[in-house]
Amino acid sequence: MNSKSTRDEIVAAADKLFHQNGYANTSFAAIAEAVQISRGNFYYHFRTKDEILDAVIGLRLGHTQEMLARWESEGKTPADRIDRFIQMLVDHRAGIQAHGCPVGTLCTELAKLDHASQKDANRLFTLFRSWLRRQFELLGRKSDADRLAMHLLALSQGVATLAHAFHDEKFIRQEVQHMRAWLAACLDETAPPG
Repeated sequence: MNSKSTRDEIVAAADKLFHQNGYANTSFAAIAEAVQISRGNFYYHFRTKDEILDAVIGLRLGHTQEMLARWESEGKTPADRIDRFIQMLVDHRAGIQAHGCPVGTLCTELAKLDHASQKDANRLFTLFRSWLRRQFELLGRKSDADRLAMHLLALSQGVATLAHAFHDEKFIRQEVQHMRAWLAACLDETAPPG
């Protein structure tokens, strides 16, 4: 195993464990065990857990940017692209029910810890907010695009939190339908009078 792939495996394992157990409850030993490397080899790549956290946030930012770019190219209309954001709750329902939203849980935990990386983690929400705002602007909702983006983010986080608390897939699917109805109402408001 070369240096780069070992480092990447450490970051991927830490990402998974941070989501499952939380940042504070994930030890160096647990990450090393998941990757099956010695602590000495582990310390060659990362000296502190905060260094790993920074790498995990970087990984998540990169994956989110790739996902948003894919939605951008695959979605024919802004409404299609916003629907992909909504569909994410269904696509990731097993992980959400088991551990909550990976973005929301990390940001919340770092805020509680008053951790120095909290602002970096919040950049994940900012990516979604900016992307959603742009989609609403393209729908002709320039004056309230940011408000609509934040509302949709709030809805998705609320659904994720309650789905995790109650482990309820039916609730996720039901709320996704409500979010789609809300999006359709937003589209109706932008439609020219006919």
